[in-house]
Amino acid sequence: MGKNLIKVFALVLFTAFLAVACGSKVEVVQVFATAEPSPVKEQSFDSEPSSSEGKKMSTQKTYDSAPEMSIDVSKKYTAKFKLEGGKGFVLELYPEAAPITVNSFVFLAREGYYDDTTFHRVIGGFMSQGGDPTGTGMGGPGYTFENEFDPEYKHDSAGILSMANAGTRNGQATNGSQFFITHGPTPHLDGMHTVFGKVTQGLEIVVNLRERDPQSATANGVKIITIEIIEE
Repeated sequence: MGKNLIKVFALVLFTAFLAVACGSKVEVVQVFATAEPSPVKEQSFDSEPSSSEGKKMSTQKTYDSAPEMSIDVSKKYTAKFKLEGGKGFVLELYPEAAPITVNSFVFLAREGYYDDTTFHRVIGGFMSQGGDPTGTGMGGPGYTFENEFDPEYKHDSAGILSMANAGTRNGQATNGSQFFITHGPTPHLDGMHTVFGKVTQGLEIVVNLRERDPQSATANGVKIITIEIIEE
């Protein structure tokens, strides 16, 4: 076959979803990897919420600043998600690796901030994203906080809990309330998004949530009834 060998290029789509802090556009970065990587393409979308989501947008609770540290990093923290239809799943949180992130997540969950929110964006084989009371990918708690990257914790499997963000603005991180859970290894997100937990029960539920794009969806995403935080 020699020089006449036919080269077959496999096209792999990696979609890095950078969700938002309060009030910003959803930014989607798509990287198309071939034998010769193509340039990164960027698109920005303004999403219009449904009538029910619009109501949430106008009444969502916000805070003036990130919460004071209230967790004990020496203790174990578990988050139990109860979803509509009686289903649910469980996550172990990583307070030692990401204390600021876990503290914010625990605070918001205990405040009921995530109650009745949805998994507003779900991309099959990639991730399920939630944590936005507006259901658009544009909402947040009114505060942001810094990234916490620990080299021991990577996006190396399905079930990784990580913070969604919109990159940096004026040198500041944009973590807020939105999070995502991976459906498989996503190493291209390492060093970009803070890993702060992992699914320990119910992974099959997470990876099989119905797909949804907030730009074009006509129905709400799967609802999170409540998130119970257990401290041990």
